[in-house]
Amino acid sequence: MRSRVRRGVLVLTGAALAGAPLVPAGPAGASGPGTIIVDRGGPARSLAFTAARDGEAVISFAASAPGVSWGREGAESAVVSIAVDGRHVTDLVVPSSDPVARSLGLGHVREGEHRVTLRFAEGSAPAAERVRLGRTRVRMPSAGAVVLRHAPIVVGRTGWPFGDPYQNATTDTPLTAWHETRPAATPGHRIIEYSMVWSNEDGGTDTPALMARWGRTTDIEWVYRVEVDGSGRRVDGTAVYQAPLHLTFRFTGRFEGDHPVLQTCTHNNNMCDVVSPDPPLRFLLDTSRTRPAGRAREAVMDREPWTYRVAAQEMVREGKIERPSDPATREVGDQRTYLFAEFAKTTGAATAWGSVPGVALGVRLKSDPATLYRSDHDQPTWSAERDGAVATTVELPEGTEVSDIAAVEALRRATGIGDNGAPATVTAINRGFFLDESYLPQPSSIEWRGSVTLTRESPSAVLWRPGPA
Repeated sequence: MRSRVRRGVLVLTGAALAGAPLVPAGPAGASGPGTIIVDRGGPARSLAFTAARDGEAVISFAASAPGVSWGREGAESAVVSIAVDGRHVTDLVVPSSDPVARSLGLGHVREGEHRVTLRFAEGSAPAAERVRLGRTRVRMPSAGAVVLRHAPIVVGRTGWPFGDPYQNATTDTPLTAWHETRPAATPGHRIIEYSMVWSNEDGGTDTPALMARWGRTTDIEWVYRVEVDGSGRRVDGTAVYQAPLHLTFRFTGRFEGDHPVLQTCTHNNNMCDVVSPDPPLRFLLDTSRTRPAGRAREAVMDREPWTYRVAAQEMVREGKIERPSDPATREVGDQRTYLFAEFAKTTGAATAWGSVPGVALGVRLKSDPATLYRSDHDQPTWSAERDGAVATTVELPEGTEVSDIAAVEALRRATGIGDNGAPATVTAINRGFFLDESYLPQPSSIEWRGSVTLTRESPSAVLWRPGPA
């Protein structure tokens, strides 16, 4: 049996699973069309496809691993190694027993028949025994093909020569990626920048400051940037990457086709273009999507709700959560007690010597309107200096819901010595939500549009109040 797609880019060939029909055997009710099951100690599974043209291929599926939980030591993840025509292309870290939609690059393939091989890999947690990949699909997108063509291959952090080569199977694992483009100086050229989200950073900004200044405990970094011409070809000498200390270095490493090979080489997920020998984990994430216009980078997480759960579970497992949670302290409490908010701001011209102002959010509750819960925990450097869309969180008493909130306020303060007098204007709250019991975002219930200018003389203003019941 052979299925074809009219004007499509691939044709799936008959025996999609090596030695098995397309629907593999498994526990009753657990398997379905397009499901591949990979067992510890079992045979590799394979998926055949025919590419109707040369180009970049992408594989997608709903991945789950029974008995796995990123929040439990010894059960953090199952790892699947993925090869195309016998060549190791990427790895998949599965951190959940619940199905999660994932999409990975398979790299450049030639027109014709190919075989994807999937095997249970080393680095999997002791509790992991099986990975279920439902709704498995291989495709070759025509839209975004140039973006996929130049996407970075990121080798996992190994701590070579003495560290754990499978670190990203238990900590700071890559979750998702995206791209952004802008015009280059040469007409018809454009610059493509690639960014990634990791589950946390073991170094760099401390956890409480991450929640206050960035509204999450994941690590989000741009990784690689390159200029391409009108035909999508890399312009020589334009490839750069984010190196240790957040420096920008010219890329002088190895390419696989047009994919640069980088390695996560610091505890805060900066890159090196010299790769350790035979690294076992590598990640070619699907970068075809971009950030929603006018939104903070954290909006990329909002459309992948499972990333919030993984981030929260890592904090619990690594002992970074205060118990019991107390919004009066600077320590990070249970992330289900936080209002996750995003607001938009601009800063005007300075009128005096001193530090730039930052903006924080404050929340008052109906039951205790005299108490102001601040996103910056009254720490000057924890407010947001950057302009545009800004994500932050406000820690509240356990059990607080949106219906308990009396007001959300904008709070201006100097971030260092002195105050340069620049006005800060807040124009929107783009979203505000809590996490549910399973650490997944609830629907946004707080939004506001307007214009409020905060000055030294008037440093606070109410942005949002609940509507009439």
